[in-house]
Amino acid sequence: MALPAFERSIVQTLTSRLREKRQYIQIIEGPRQTGKSTAIAQSLEKLPCPIHSAQASQGLASSQAWLRQQWEEGRRLAHSGEAILAIDEIQLIKQWPGVVKSLWDEDTKTDCNLKVVLSGSSSLLLKQGLTEGLTGRFELIPCYQWDFLEVKKAFDLTLDQYLFFGGYPGALAFVDNANRWLSYMENSIIAPSIFKDVISLDSITKPALMESVFTLGTAYSGQEVSWRKLLGQLDDAGNTTTIAHYVHLLNDAGLLAGLQKYSPKLLQSRGSSPRFIAYDTSLMTTNFGPQRDNLLSTPDLRGHLVECAIGAYLLRRAKKEHFSVTWWREGSSEVDFVLQSGTSLTALEVKSGRVKDTAGLLTFADKYHPTRTLIVGGTQKPTSESCDLESFFLGRIPLF
Repeated sequence: MALPAFERSIVQTLTSRLREKRQYIQIIEGPRQTGKSTAIAQSLEKLPCPIHSAQASQGLASSQAWLRQQWEEGRRLAHSGEAILAIDEIQLIKQWPGVVKSLWDEDTKTDCNLKVVLSGSSSLLLKQGLTEGLTGRFELIPCYQWDFLEVKKAFDLTLDQYLFFGGYPGALAFVDNANRWLSYMENSIIAPSIFKDVISLDSITKPALMESVFTLGTAYSGQEVSWRKLLGQLDDAGNTTTIAHYVHLLNDAGLLAGLQKYSPKLLQSRGSSPRFIAYDTSLMTTNFGPQRDNLLSTPDLRGHLVECAIGAYLLRRAKKEHFSVTWWREGSSEVDFVLQSGTSLTALEVKSGRVKDTAGLLTFADKYHPTRTLIVGGTQKPTSESCDLESFFLGRIPLF
């Protein structure tokens, strides 16, 4: 299956911002292989002003002079008007935040109308740089794995195909060959994401432990796993604090989140055991092992896969729309997802695959009085309180 010419919504977002008066550096951030470079190229094609694009490489890792050269070329183009400078893989330039800050501030003082777009394959290294000196000078445009609406339009995937193969566009070229798809996921997406982006950080003192946390966390996606149980299954010695830190980094990298239990008391929420959610079902499928072929056909496994897909969809939307995603359980009563945006509170229950009742939803509603309850799955006729999976994934159902 060939990769289609498809424009994501972030193309319009970036294009619109670059047409505005110069005010902020535009940063495209997100996991590897989600289409950041393509989106930037598509956006730049729509703009009439002079553009200078460049990509850093590993050989330039310590070359701040190279970065200054690219910036000077952008300034030259902006000499008689506005121009755009786009630099990819910016995280490969040593101490790039300080250089960018200095050059951007110089342009501001001299009224140089050079607009700047930066991106990089390592979301973690990019975010780390942004906190080191560019405060107040940039806007983030998140670019995460593709949603069902996008892969349906671009690749004509069915819902079951999306549940299994996920939303990495490069990997979707191999949906007709599961072995090639699996190899691509392991070698071109997961390995670089873990070893080049996460394990390369100075705070990773136990690389084997980090890899195990990622593998187990994605395989258990959609399930609560106690810290004690997780520690018991890891080969490398570690402690709860170390593992929690690694899960936090994986979340920042857009790979794996550890959802906390909902509680009005923040400290109680932070101390709970996590419910793991991979940011894309393909990460769960890849790491699930020999039983991956049964994920769609076995009700219990399909239920976890659907919960992972819904959780991933919610997490990606939360990054863009700024709401929180948690879950809730007390005794035998459970709610799959609790969403909070300001004073709006939504309790969401998933009904797909596994045999479940909605008693937990009623218990939660009696105790916390959410502004909305929603059941996803188990019906073909959407209502104000329930909807089918496809309607939910296509974004037809408001969350609040």
